[in-house]
Amino acid sequence: MDILTHGLLGGTLALSCSRKNEMRAAAATGFVAALLADADALIRSSTDPLLVLEYHRQFTHSLVFIPAGALLVALILWPVFRALKCSPGFRRIYLYALLGCATSGLLDACTSYGTHVLWPFSEERIAWSIVPIFDPLFSLALAAAMGFGLRWRKTLPARLGLLLAAVYLATGWFQHQRAGEAMRATIAQRGHEAGKMTVKPTMGNLLLWRSIYRANGVYHVDAVRLGLGGTARVYPGSTVRAFDLPRDLSALSPASVLHRDVRRFDFFSDGYLALHPEDPRLLGDVRYAMLPTSTRPLWGIRLDTQHPDVHAQFEASRQMSREEIWQFIGMLTGAD
Repeated sequence: MDILTHGLLGGTLALSCSRKNEMRAAAATGFVAALLADADALIRSSTDPLLVLEYHRQFTHSLVFIPAGALLVALILWPVFRALKCSPGFRRIYLYALLGCATSGLLDACTSYGTHVLWPFSEERIAWSIVPIFDPLFSLALAAAMGFGLRWRKTLPARLGLLLAAVYLATGWFQHQRAGEAMRATIAQRGHEAGKMTVKPTMGNLLLWRSIYRANGVYHVDAVRLGLGGTARVYPGSTVRAFDLPRDLSALSPASVLHRDVRRFDFFSDGYLALHPEDPRLLGDVRYAMLPTSTRPLWGIRLDTQHPDVHAQFEASRQMSREEIWQFIGMLTGAD
């Protein structure tokens, strides 16, 4: 989830458990603590662009990191609150920091990016794919809950906001099930056998979903619009041949840096790899695109086979044409 929403959820949760004379300190502590996990984005290398992908949403987002992260935040904020003469005491600060830290990994696991919640016991990247990475409705509900709670100096608005957030996440889970059912029916109608399938919400909403499934070595990308009346509309999209390392880069040495980078990017992308349809030297993550029916990836790595012992460059493109914007709006509103 975006960094602001992380802070709002952590601050609202801490506020909901605070005492009346500690509300501002509680909200501030929870807000800051919820941001700590994303400090892993600072782990990067100027020579290895994929290093940040390996460590983002890794150990700082795990359950075992929560107590240690909360202690770090408490040690930083305690002298600050004492200097401002509004310290609720170290134990209370640690409690609020613990609540804030506890939200980060679990909230990110609700998106489709993949989070190492069970590190170091498991390397699995958990992605429940029930909410988009950015969702203004979810964020606004939390912002209103924390704002009214601080203004009225009551915990009730914060608790109501958390209840609304839980209902929204439950709605996302329900929509995820519906999108999966609609696509399984579509796959059966097409006579395909999907060896791998995922559905994920598109940016900022729970109505329009992106579906990717693999059949006979080809990724099929479609959009599913889920109406409130129980209807589901599938918008057929593009197809692209799944990437196969031995086939597509047969001359690349397994001992080369580029070969290892492809394997690293494959793990990050959960195996959803394909060459860019307009740029065969760009290996993309098929899970993400600006348009839900497109196979043009949002990001990928540059395959420079002329320099196999140099780390692959990571590239991202978030541009949409005016036509694509209207296509997205049309699918979102359920147009023909």
